[in-house]
Amino acid sequence: MRKIILLFILFVSVKSISQNKQLLYNFTSVPQSLMTNPGADVTYKFYFGIPLLSGISANVGSSGFSAYDLFADNGVDFNVKLGDVVFSTTRKDRAAINEQIELFTGGFRIRGGQDQYDSYVSFGMYQEFDFLSYMPKDLAILALDGNMDYLGKVFDLGDLNVKAEMLTVLHIGYHKNINERLIFGARGKIYSSIFNASSTKNSGYIYTIPSNVNIYEQVIYSNLQLNTSGIAKYDDEDYNGDVAKDIKNKALFGGNLGVGFDAGLTYYPKKNIQFTASIVDVGFIKHTKEVENLTYKGYYKYDGINPKFNGGNTGGDVYQQFKDAIPLDTLHTKYTTWRPAKFNSSIQYSFEEERSTDCNCTDYNPETSYKSAVGAQLFVLTTPRTPLIAFTTYYRRKIFNALQMKATYTIDSYSYKNIGLGLSSNFGPVNFYILADNLLEYRDVSKANSLSFQLGLNIIFKDK
Repeated sequence: MRKIILLFILFVSVKSISQNKQLLYNFTSVPQSLMTNPGADVTYKFYFGIPLLSGISANVGSSGFSAYDLFADNGVDFNVKLGDVVFSTTRKDRAAINEQIELFTGGFRIRGGQDQYDSYVSFGMYQEFDFLSYMPKDLAILALDGNMDYLGKVFDLGDLNVKAEMLTVLHIGYHKNINERLIFGARGKIYSSIFNASSTKNSGYIYTIPSNVNIYEQVIYSNLQLNTSGIAKYDDEDYNGDVAKDIKNKALFGGNLGVGFDAGLTYYPKKNIQFTASIVDVGFIKHTKEVENLTYKGYYKYDGINPKFNGGNTGGDVYQQFKDAIPLDTLHTKYTTWRPAKFNSSIQYSFEEERSTDCNCTDYNPETSYKSAVGAQLFVLTTPRTPLIAFTTYYRRKIFNALQMKATYTIDSYSYKNIGLGLSSNFGPVNFYILADNLLEYRDVSKANSLSFQLGLNIIFKDK
């Protein structure tokens, strides 16, 4: 059982560099770039996505270890490999998994009047799953070794820091060309949480010290709480409802609701130099329906010989005293969660200027464009402890009118070899794009630290 608990702890501590969509950001040949910056410089007449196929993305990976470290057939005992993994990680190792599927999406341009610039409206709905966890280092050591060899060590219960949520998001965005150099955009969002589990403000400690010969003093202070919504009734033996129908109703705004916004801009100091910035998912969800809070709070001190807290009769009924001192309670208190906000910023230099010559209209004003560009991007993701920061350099190239490419190299606290490649193609009005990170990891997936991809199909109508 102890190994099962430990494997579960390690499993939930699997991490990926999630939500940093550096390939999609500012890749404006793909309409979904508006979701990373509502002020992106898009020029479509209008577009719509193929329902359920226009935007699919997923991220998986690991911070301090890979599947190979645990399951390699190398003659090393599994218990040894398990211990090596636990002791090679730190409480700063993070876990973050993100998945998104667009249910529908679309957008259209609004022509400006005389002496006015164009504006743009975009809208849609998507389903998202978020998971974030820090490595519970001290809890993993306790599960593996117990505390017999750690007399005097204070085990920090605050290492437990985890949250997970599935939700749907309905959104509408508007961006405006303020002048020929500046574009500003904003997006409003309504969140509907299907389920949530959050345990991020824990504290407490466990320590054991020798007080006399063969006598130990053990102190446990626990201030642990797990908040859940949309889950509790499925654990009820009397529940006889339809889970699929429940999820559908919650997805269509029958769940716990919240609001949020995005904002962004694009600015051209010169026609071939571009600066962008955006902030995404500044919002919260108020959990008031199907709420259950599990608390494990109290203080217990024991003086004696090798106390046992796993049940059964012990001298002086130690186990019952322990349960009375630190009871497991179930409450039903409303709570609020904040969405993980994301900040992006980039600077880009474009070159290899080309001019369109496919129109013989006497009043045609040729549009200037560039075949190539290089740039750099900064990404910051808020987390319950320290922010996740990533820095990306990229090269964008228009191979020909129907195909564009973007290559990236990303550095962050987890990887120094993240090379990505994105392609966006247009066959008539049909736009297909595919983006993939960590390409070097595909040589042996079992040793991969993280894997990420995005793809989709859109219908885009441009000016003739």
